[in-house]
Order: sequence, then C-alpha cells, then structure tokens
Amino acid sequence: MSRHRFLWLACITVLSFPLSLTAQTTTGTVQGYIKDQQGAAIVDAQVIARDTRNGQQTTVNSQRNGFYILAGLTPSTYDVTVRRIGSAPQARRLDVGIGQSLSLDFTLVASAVELTSVQVVATPAIEMRTSEVATNVTQQQVNNLPSSSRNFLDLASLAPGTSIENDRLNGVARRLSSGAQSADQINVFVDGASYKNDLIHGGVVGQDRSRGNPFPRNAIQEFRVLTQNYKAEYQKSSSAVLTATTRSGGNEWTGNAFFTYQNKSLVALDSVQTFDKHVADSIAAANNTVSTFREPDYNRRLVGLSAGGPIARDRLFFFGSYEGNVQNRSNRVNIVPPAGFPALDTVDFASRNGFVDSPFRETLLFGKLNYVAGNNSSLEFSYNGRYEHDTRDFGGLRPFESGVRFNNNVSTGLLKFKHSGGFWLNESMLTFQRARDNPSPVPGTEPVSRLYGFGCCATLGPDVTVQDFTQTRIGVRHDISYAGLQWQGQHILKGGVNLDFVNYRVLKQNDVIPRFVYEQFPQGGSVTAPDSFQIPDRVELRAGTANFVTDNQQFGIYAQDDWSLTQRLTLNLGVRWDYESHMLNYDYVTPQPIIDSLTKYSDSLFLPIDRSRYFTNGLQRPRFMGAIQPRLGFSYALDEAATTTIFGGFGIFYDRTLFDQSIEEKYAQQQPKVTIKFRFPTDTTSGRVAWNNSYLNGGAALDSLRALNPAAARPEVKLIPNDLRPPRSNQFSLGVRHLFGTITVDAAYTGIRSSNVFTFYWANFNFTCPERTGSIPGCGVNRNVPGFGTILLATNAGKTWYNGLQVKMDRSYRRGATGGIGWGAGLAYTFAKRETQGFNDDFSFPNPVDYPRQA
Repeated sequence: MSRHRFLWLACITVLSFPLSLTAQTTTGTVQGYIKDQQGAAIVDAQVIARDTRNGQQTTVNSQRNGFYILAGLTPSTYDVTVRRIGSAPQARRLDVGIGQSLSLDFTLVASAVELTSVQVVATPAIEMRTSEVATNVTQQQVNNLPSSSRNFLDLASLAPGTSIENDRLNGVARRLSSGAQSADQINVFVDGASYKNDLIHGGVVGQDRSRGNPFPRNAIQEFRVLTQNYKAEYQKSSSAVLTATTRSGGNEWTGNAFFTYQNKSLVALDSVQTFDKHVADSIAAANNTVSTFREPDYNRRLVGLSAGGPIARDRLFFFGSYEGNVQNRSNRVNIVPPAGFPALDTVDFASRNGFVDSPFRETLLFGKLNYVAGNNSSLEFSYNGRYEHDTRDFGGLRPFESGVRFNNNVSTGLLKFKHSGGFWLNESMLTFQRARDNPSPVPGTEPVSRLYGFGCCATLGPDVTVQDFTQTRIGVRHDISYAGLQWQGQHILKGGVNLDFVNYRVLKQNDVIPRFVYEQFPQGGSVTAPDSFQIPDRVELRAGTANFVTDNQQFGIYAQDDWSLTQRLTLNLGVRWDYESHMLNYDYVTPQPIIDSLTKYSDSLFLPIDRSRYFTNGLQRPRFMGAIQPRLGFSYALDEAATTTIFGGFGIFYDRTLFDQSIEEKYAQQQPKVTIKFRFPTDTTSGRVAWNNSYLNGGAALDSLRALNPAAARPEVKLIPNDLRPPRSNQFSLGVRHLFGTITVDAAYTGIRSSNVFTFYWANFNFTCPERTGSIPGCGVNRNVPGFGTILLATNAGKTWYNGLQVKMDRSYRRGATGGIGWGAGLAYTFAKRETQGFNDDFSFPNPVDYPRQA
C-alpha cells in the first residue's frame, strides 16, 4: 500500500469515527462512588456538574457499583449535585483544573423529602491518585505571581526538574527545557492545539530566537506541566509537555487592564557592563578625569487589557485580550582601528560609533467565542495572533547597518466541538496555524559586506544572511472515551486519532551577500604592514538559491485504559503510534561526484563512511514506522481516604527530527561556498586574481568573476544517515504522595534515558595530539578532498541520562470556611544529575571521542 493511500484511509477513518470521548489535554475529570449510609452502592443516582461561570450543566448517572464519572469538564469552578429519590440531595463546590482527575465520593442519607433546597459545601480540589509527574499552575498563580517579562512559560519553572533557558534581560531565545534534554524536545498545547516547532529549534513555534512571549498571559486561565509519564494522548515530545487552557467569557462581564514600566534604573549591570565600568573607572582614577562609562539606555513598557462576558446569557459568550510589549534599548558601537595603517584612515568608522537604538515590538491578540448548544454540548472558536519585529545583532564592532531585522509571526485558529451522552463523550477539533520566522539584514545602501581583521572583527555593510522559515499546519483531531465497562473493576477507555497536514517553506540563504575580508597580514603575511587593508584579501559568498518546499502528513493514534481494579488501585495502560510521511528527505539522491570523491579519497578521512548507510539512490530511506510507545502507570492509595498514595510508571516517548536538520545535505549542494582570493598589483602569488574596485559594487562584475573561477566553489558535504531515527526517551518514576491537612507533599524518583540525539561530526578534520585542542600548533589537521570543503557526517548517536529526586509541597489557594484572607503556597526542590554523551550541539566537531559520557 502506498503511503499516500495509507494516509487517505487514515483520514477517512478519522472522519468516520462515532461519538468520541475527550482526551485530557485541555479538560479535567471528576469521578467517585455514591453509597448509602451502610456502604452499599447506589444505582442511577443523578449527578449534575454545573459550571458556575456560564451555567452549563453536565449530567450522568451512577452505575451499578455506584461509580460515576464527569469527564471532559472545562477547567472552572463547579457545583456537583447528587440526587436520588428517597435520599437527601448533596452538593459540593470544587475547582477542576486542567488535566486533573479528582476523586469525589458521596454518602447519601435516606430522606422522605424528595424536593428540598441544597446547601453547596466548598470542597478542596486535591489530586491524589494520578500516576503522572505533573504540576498544575492555577489561575490565581497566573494572575498574581510576579514575572517581569509576563512570559507565562516563566511560571513553568514551578514544576520540579524544569528550567527556563536564557532567562535574562537581553535573552533572545527564552525556552522551556526539562531534565537532560534540550528545549527542542518539549511540546506546548493551548486549548488542545499543538504549538510544536517542526522546522527549527526552540520546541515552540516562535521561540527559537525571540525575546517575546508565545501567548498573551492575560488570556491564559491555567496550565499543567507534565514532566514525566504523561498519558498516551500527548504526542511529539520526548521531554516535558505543557498544556494550557484559555479564559472564556461567562454570564457576568468582567475585564482588567495593566501597565508596567521598567527602565535602566531598575536593572543591574550585567557582567560585561560591570567589566567595562571597572575599566573606565580605573582609567579615570589614574588620570584624575571623569569616567567615560555610560550605562546603555533601556526601557520597557508592557500594556494589556482583556474583557469577557455574555453575548446571549447562558448561551453565547465572548472573551478577548491584547498585550503589547514595547522595548527600547541601545547598543554601543565602538570601532577603534589600529594605528599605522594608512588605508584605514580613509574608512569612516567614527560616524558609526556611539549608542544606537535597538527597538523590539510585539503585539499579542486573542479572541474566543463559546456557544453552549445544550447541557451536554458546546462549541468553541478562538484565534491567537503573535506579531513581532526586533532589530538587533549589532554593537561592539558591528554597526547598526550590520544588524538583523527579525520578523516573527504566529497565527493560530481553533474550532472545537464537545458533546456527551450516557457513558460517551466526544471532542472534535480543527486547527489552523501558520508560523513564520524571517530574519533579514537591516535595509541599507551598501551592496556588500566588508570585514576588517582587527579586534576580530569589524564589519561594515549589511549582514550577509537572509532566511525565511514558514510552517503551515491544518490539523484534525478526534478523541473518544467510554466509561461504562465494568470487568474486574471499573474501566475508563479512551482512544483518539490526529491527522496534520503540514507545509514547510524554507528560504535559507546563508552568506548570500558577498563579504570582502580585509586582513592585517593578508596572503600569508607576504604583504608589508603599511600596505595592509588597501584591498581585500578575499571575497566569501555562497552561490545559488536554497529554497525548500515540502508537504508532510503526520498521523497519530492512541488507546488508553484507566483501570480501577479497586477503589484504591488504579492502572493507567496506554499505547500510541505516530507516523510522518516526510519528516526526512526520503527521496534524496546522493550526487555521484560526492560518491566518487569520498570513495576515491576514503583514506584521507578520519571517520570511515559506511556507503550503505550514507549513500542513497532515493530508495534506501524507508519511512520510520517504529514509533510505538507503550505508557504504563499506577497509583495505590494506602488508606480509604487516599491521604497517602504510592505512584509510578514507565513509558516510551518519541519526538521528531527538525526539518531544518534533515535538509542540510541538500542545502550544502544547492548553495556552495565560494572563496576568491585577491592579490596586490605588484604581487605574483599564484592562485589569486587581480583586484578591481568594481567588485565592491557587487552585481555583474562579481558574477563575472565567479564565473571565471569555477574552482573557487567548494561545497560542503553533509551526509545524513539513511537509518536516522527521531529523538526518543524511556521514562520511569516511583514516588509517594501524602496529604497533611490541606498541604500535599510529593516525593519521587524520576529517571530518563534519552537517545537518538542529532549531531554532526567532522570526517576530514581531527586533533592529532593527546590534548585534542586547536590551541596547540599542528594539533588540528585538515585533510582536503578535491572539489569539496568540509565533510560532515550526521548521526543520532547522542544520548542523555537523567536521575532526579523531586520533592514538592503545595497548598492550593483557598479561603477559610468563613471567608477572610485566602492564601496558597508551594515549594519545589530537585536534586538531579544530568549526563550527556556524543554531542554538544548540532555541530559537535570534530568526532565522538571528544564527547564522552560526562556531566
């Protein structure tokens, strides 16, 4: 069967599903047992959960063993009422959080009065029986905990074992990571929509190189961070998963607004500025003058507003929010050329020096409509827009004209339908998302870049790279659940499928703008110093255009059984399978010149090349079908009230290989690097061409020069193995949870063994001395392969090990029985050891022996 036919059959299967039950990605569950005063099960008691925000009701009946389940509850505050003829009704009020499975038992008292008023009793919502290693961040925490940047990911660090990368004022890639794995391996869901970045780094779309926020915080109601052993409904992550739910309008109009301001007076100097100040102050003290140090200008304004309420009471609701992030900072440009070089006197460096503005602007929008079609049905539509512009990457020896303008836009639309009936619950979801990451040079007048080899190194003219990454996703998801099976206990069966149609568009023109390099001692030091910098030593650029357009279909299916053998013991048994039609460049054909040269000069390589693994005629790369992921968990309450629970689990989790990594082999051939060296008029060095000032204008003159020197193009060779596998982790945990009054204490051991970490090794370069460092002359040896530049071999042999002891104490926010002051508190501590082997980053040169297993 062809892969296209397989995917269409999968799509037909998705669309023909019967009523399906919701996954726990955005909802919560309340379940329990209803008994009489003698402990006997009560059958057919009516259980009604009423959302206090919008009045929507969900109704179920208890089964023959007294068990009931209210599944698919939107996170909110609920009044849960139990009624049965011959018994006095009871009602409890509790907060249902995202992803939570709460236990709520009732003991009904016989009564001759069938109709009576019901007193609602507030009940603390404490999750004791989950096997997941998870932390809920509540609405009170989202609203009230301080966070200077208002990035809601900052609050994810409340979960043990997580961290925020680049969490500093000038950080431009703020990411969430967990355990020993990188941020690329996480996934974030908002209202069930995946924000996974398939193209480039960061894990979340828009976070690879942004100083902004992925979502307006005033639109987030709450979220759950699952650091380990999450269930089978979650996909495309071998690390942590963050699932968030957004705010909705209710029967009362509410709103808020905020404004915050910060300037340089409220920010301490960083380490570089502290050093600069020390140097300037020392010089001033020695010369009895005023210090020349000036703290760079900086200010940030965060502004936002939100409002929500009824369009039609009890039926149609609206919520909308806006957040603006305006940052102005200045970067100091300070280019001081060395003395004694007359050619540098003609270059205007001085006018480029000084403090130059570096503006950042971000607009975050969110809108949502909720329609209550009936007591057991609802429809939801939402839109989220993120629009960023950032001008940066200049300062020091790079003037403003060499900066980069980053445009970063993400748009996400979601349509969701939910219906419950009897033991069934259905959630269907359609999503659309378009994410674009587009860094390009600051507009300027100079056609080429000039790099001066002093101070390593001063740059004039534009940045040399233009990139444009666009990811467009249309996703369909259906989830099912059935709670009516009783066999050797109570079963809650879940299942679901997701099918995403994804389009990748990549314009990757690295070094496409010519760069002329002026050296202090060009041509190997053969030119005398006074003549240095008169003409460029060489020009560097890449020829050709690297465009990539690919469609990818992503299919996932899962099944989950939450099996309560007794009221104390619950097993969570799940499995999922994922498949992608074009995660890698499966149809790639290795160019014959590469095969011939690497075969002929195989003795020149430090790393041997397995022809069957690295060469392909387009038929040697089967799609990966092995992403079968069993996930097992358990929880056992040591007492009837479940005040002490033992929990644990084991699971296999697969992520995906970044598309940008998979196209490196093709990119290297489409845009080879060109280096043309120049000679002075009086010089006769062979292998160099005569200089002409017209080359600095770029255009036709430079094109002609490149055409006359075809040997100057020496493309890199990047070989991707035919058996490349996506990142994977095996996770296991064992812990105990105890309730001390209103305080929950968790203590757990967590272990993660991850593999298939992607990296490159250098095949034709190696260190030959025991110290293995380039600082020793002659230690680094490069063996050229005629016609090509560097030879890089990709591998997924990288591994990580993580062992952690996590302790968490939490008292959820609540007020006392008589009102008064409400309070909540939490404490998390992690003692962990992280080890890696075989990699450092995507380009871990030069070869595996340099990256042993190490902490």
